[in-house]
Amino acid sequence: MEKQKGNKTRLGILVTVSFILLILAIYFIGSRQQLFSKTMHLSGIFTDISGLQVGNNVRFSGINIGTIDKIEQITDSSVKVDMKILESSGKFLKKDAIAVIGSDGLMGSKILVIIAGSPEGKIVADFDTLKTTMPVSMDDILVNLKVTSENSAEITSDLAAIIKNIRNGNGAIGKLFMDNAFAENMDDAIVNIKQGAGGFKQNMDAAGNSILLRGFMKKKKKKEERAKERAIEQAEKKEIREDKKEIREDKKQTRIEKRAERKEQRIEKREERKADKAGKEE
Repeated sequence: MEKQKGNKTRLGILVTVSFILLILAIYFIGSRQQLFSKTMHLSGIFTDISGLQVGNNVRFSGINIGTIDKIEQITDSSVKVDMKILESSGKFLKKDAIAVIGSDGLMGSKILVIIAGSPEGKIVADFDTLKTTMPVSMDDILVNLKVTSENSAEITSDLAAIIKNIRNGNGAIGKLFMDNAFAENMDDAIVNIKQGAGGFKQNMDAAGNSILLRGFMKKKKKKEERAKERAIEQAEKKEIREDKKEIREDKKQTRIEKRAERKEQRIEKREERKADKAGKEE
């Protein structure tokens, strides 16, 4: 009897635990599929769903707000995707919102991403159809990378050939960098230019000291001196104008103070007369 009671107890515990696990599983699956929440249905028409499947997530602003409910082939170039989203999130979606297929990570499963519409747009209603756009697929990216790598290889090979010709002294650039005779000629030319510049400076100094140009140099010096004198005069005139302006402002302030003082004196005299008059009446 005791053995039978122990078996019944273990059997009851096993059934109870199994039932609890079943309830938790149903709740988990139901909450994932929005079975216990108010939902609304939206749809979008794509030319290529890129492997999107029923049950994949629907995201808005980075948050999972629903799942893909149904995928239906309408024509040979269009596929209708029905989604079921939370009604609480639907109030943030506008009628001009855009649905685009993305990936959950670099190599993750496909998801449907909803891009918010304009703030002044109308809120979507149940069973509305959203606008869609096609994302850049991984195949297109790989094709572009392949073309870019091929172009880079061609550019690298051409650059290697150019550097080889330069090292061998071929072409104008090769002679410019690798020809010793050309380099020596360039050095001689630079030395000649320096010498010529020095001789030109000496000639100009001699011309300045010559009798023919002495008058010209004197006139030039006089003009420079006059320009300096004019600048000094203008600066002095400016200082004088500023001083006069300050004097006028000081005088104006003094007149204002005197007027205020006279007013105060008149007020005091009036008060004294009133006081005297009041004393006589008493």
